[in-house]
Amino acid sequence: MMTRQSVTLLMVVVVLSLPRLTHCFQQAFSVDRTSVTHRDITLKAILRKTAEVCRDIAAADGRDFSLTIDDSLTVTKVQSACSSTPSSTSPNSTDAFQTAINSIHRNNGRVGFNFELDVNYHFNNEAFQEGREIITAGLSTVKASVEQRNFDAAQQALGGICHTLQDFYSHSNWVELGKTTPYSTLIRADQPLENLAGPDTPTCKSCTGEMCDDNILPEVLSQGLLTSGYFDFVSPVKPAGKCSHGGRADKTSKEDPVGGINKDAVESGHGALHEKAADLAVDATLELLEDIRLAVGDKNFLRLMGLSQASALCIVIDTTGSMRDDIDEAKRESFNIIDKRRGTSQEPSEYILVPFNDPDFGPLIRTTDADTFKVNINNLTAIGGGDNPELSMSGLELALTAAPSSSEIFVFTDAPAKDSDKKGTVTALIERSKSKVTFLLTDVLSRRRRRVRDSQGLASRTLSGGETELYRDLAQTSGGQAIEVPKSGLSLATAVIEDLTASAVVTVFQAVINPGRPENFPFTVDSSISNMIIYITGASSLTFTLTSSTGLSQMSTLSSGPLANLTTVGNLRRIKLNTANQTGSWNISINSNVAYTVKVTGQSSVNFIYDLVEVQEGAQSGVRPKEGRPIAGANVSLLVTVTGSDTVTITEVTLFNSSGLTEISGLVQSLGNNDFLVGFPAVPAGEFAVRLTGRDTSSTSRSTLSNFQRQASTQIQTSSLSVTAQADITIEPGSTTSIPFTVSSDTTGTFTVRVNNDRRYSSTSPSSVTIGASSGGKANGTVTLTAPASTVSGTDVTLTIEAENAAATEINYAVLRFAVVARVTDLSGPVCQDTNVSGDCTSSPSLCAISSWDFSTVFTDGVNGTGIASITLRQGNGTLNTSTVTGAGGENITVVTYSASCCSPNVDLAAVDRVGNVGTCGGRARVLTTASPMTTTTPLITTTPVSTTTPIPTTTPVSTTTPIPTTTPVSTTTPVTTTPPVTTVTNMTTAPPVNATSTGGHTLTISRCVWISVVVSVIWK
Repeated sequence: MMTRQSVTLLMVVVVLSLPRLTHCFQQAFSVDRTSVTHRDITLKAILRKTAEVCRDIAAADGRDFSLTIDDSLTVTKVQSACSSTPSSTSPNSTDAFQTAINSIHRNNGRVGFNFELDVNYHFNNEAFQEGREIITAGLSTVKASVEQRNFDAAQQALGGICHTLQDFYSHSNWVELGKTTPYSTLIRADQPLENLAGPDTPTCKSCTGEMCDDNILPEVLSQGLLTSGYFDFVSPVKPAGKCSHGGRADKTSKEDPVGGINKDAVESGHGALHEKAADLAVDATLELLEDIRLAVGDKNFLRLMGLSQASALCIVIDTTGSMRDDIDEAKRESFNIIDKRRGTSQEPSEYILVPFNDPDFGPLIRTTDADTFKVNINNLTAIGGGDNPELSMSGLELALTAAPSSSEIFVFTDAPAKDSDKKGTVTALIERSKSKVTFLLTDVLSRRRRRVRDSQGLASRTLSGGETELYRDLAQTSGGQAIEVPKSGLSLATAVIEDLTASAVVTVFQAVINPGRPENFPFTVDSSISNMIIYITGASSLTFTLTSSTGLSQMSTLSSGPLANLTTVGNLRRIKLNTANQTGSWNISINSNVAYTVKVTGQSSVNFIYDLVEVQEGAQSGVRPKEGRPIAGANVSLLVTVTGSDTVTITEVTLFNSSGLTEISGLVQSLGNNDFLVGFPAVPAGEFAVRLTGRDTSSTSRSTLSNFQRQASTQIQTSSLSVTAQADITIEPGSTTSIPFTVSSDTTGTFTVRVNNDRRYSSTSPSSVTIGASSGGKANGTVTLTAPASTVSGTDVTLTIEAENAAATEINYAVLRFAVVARVTDLSGPVCQDTNVSGDCTSSPSLCAISSWDFSTVFTDGVNGTGIASITLRQGNGTLNTSTVTGAGGENITVVTYSASCCSPNVDLAAVDRVGNVGTCGGRARVLTTASPMTTTTPLITTTPVSTTTPIPTTTPVSTTTPIPTTTPVSTTTPVTTTPPVTTVTNMTTAPPVNATSTGGHTLTISRCVWISVVVSVIWK
């Protein structure tokens, strides 16, 4: 008889093996491993482009970059090659990089699942204009969000437009037309969509028999007309003579002309062209990523991709009067981390500070500059006080929505939460972001709170044991800790901040035992782990015995022993292992009848991340992300990705609850590329942690295979109800969006609804919904959210919709992140005009250093443009100078001069305007082929324009900059800054006409070109 686990695995395999029903590249995983999926395409493009950016940065820094950029790239290889300090002995974590990639994948899939019947998102039904509008609007969102450092919102938008862009190559006849390069017009709103088949133009004939590879009409191909297949899941109706998408889900493909033209998989109607379509989709995604890179700069591009070596330092701190000592300690520990790690691989990727008190919280302070963070935290002062509760939950909510996923967040307070009603919102954000929250709680008393006055007359505060319950619950949910210490011992407790914000910190084991009981906790230490630390929080009466893999033991009575050094402060015991060889099976035996937690951490490159998913049937078969909490009693599926190694495999994944009495083993199916689908049958109500064991298969000898154990910090909690919501992910400033939501439950009744957003924007929502006997187990409601007209474009806002049953025993939620993006009217990129090259270079490489050449050009964004924000070198190893003048029509004109040695014979420039449109141009030195001197300076010009409709508000002017030394193409990470004032040039002597070559966008008249050439010549002299 089959077990329930076997049935679950069979179900998963059967669903993933369903006949092709999709109408796009397969979403995530190809069962036959012969078809290319959206996940494959996106991953390949991200790895290539990220590696290219790292290569160019390394060249600019004079560092070697030996990684070969080809199809063999992996996340681990790219992360390692991109390390700024490759010789560092610290382990290299790929968690953030992989998390960013998974986020982009997840939102790529969101389009496939949420908009599967909307032809505009898939370029079906010849919806070329509509599809391009989706791409260019999404590109605006990506760049505006990056400019405001809202990288989660940017990843969300990027994933969506990748899906639509990639589908063009599978659903149109671009490949059949013999095209071998991407259709760049799809990411440029200022360029016309040309040669489209008209609405009444027949494009296909019926397929013959089983073959369907020549059904596009010959006249369509000979005339180069662009078309795409029609698709409808319900109706067979389509315009006469038009191509169909094809496939079992497409009803139109059964009507004349029958068949389809999609290339989604090798078995599709035009499946013979599937690989060509997929290759073009990769190239198009690369082109999209390059455009984003040019607009936002290399540094921000890498941050968008989550490419960092250390976690953020995120502090949320109470600033009322009694917190003076705590603030001083937070400053001391922060400065210690900054000073010790500056310039190393463990330097925090970002610094986040959120103050709170009562009646206010914030503002959020977020920076990548350590000195700026120092100034802000140094400016914190402890003032006020009197009433005890503070807005700690509001401050924590702000940090959770601003910090990168899986961050370590530290909350300092000595007061209970005044806004404890936000517990559900904070819990939802913790579960969604998988961030860990550690509370440093000072002066906690188990007896009744008492007040005394300090020397300045302010009431000192103490937390009662009951008032810390909220903090303990949130710490448990997140995998953090609730550390209770006297103010005098805070300096010892803050050592955990330095521990947990180091690079590549992993959790080997963690458990919460409540109520307390004696328990043994075995855990496995593998050879990749270093700097092992064990944390135990519990009553002062707690004792323990630690036993190593060699059988050696140390009791809690020894502060310094053969295995570890022990520090005790308040309810925290910090046990730092000091043995040289830590590999093998260890055990810690804890004796306590009072609730306690135990957490074992170390530093290792090997870890895992996971997402809750649902097995999806129908037109988009596969797995899709699961929003909110899984349903109690139902099957639960996880998509698990092993990080930091390409030679490990999973042997077991289990769910276990905090009591340790329930443990469920999942059925593991490998999906390739370190991805595994894990199914759990009928998970009961409760909170569960995810534990993974695996094996490193790099060695051919079984005796040397290394077993490893890891645990996810954030717990999974089940619920008997669900909340689903769907909405457009962008809002314009000053507009209101409506978000319909649905509460589902097997039970009838009235459910409380709570809605919060982290920006305090105006919103409306019902206070409750009712599921009646005839409601089909569902109740609907609508939330409205209004973004103020003054909102800066690129701001994000996170909305949480919670539903709770009448008994307050069940809760679930939906979390949505919106980008507030202003409508863009400047659709054209900067134009390169009047380009000139002078100077002669010898053809002999050995003599290149003794001669030089010069290049000049002008960039303009036109009279109606938003103005040029930056000009950067993409290629060249010379000196770049810029200055700004005002044209006759009032437009700003940026004059560019460049000088270089003949050893660097090429120059390539990128200009970005203030809404993110990009224009490029360049030139190369003239090379002497004989001993005769050159008598002309006719330029050889490259004009490969990139112009996109994307907002990056900035006020930085453009002017003179220092040279950027490179030996390979470089896209600089900093805009060219300016100091000279803008001047108006008039009464210039007319020069002979010059033929100007434009990169597209605002066109200059010939007379203006003449005038500009004179300006250039004057400045050049």
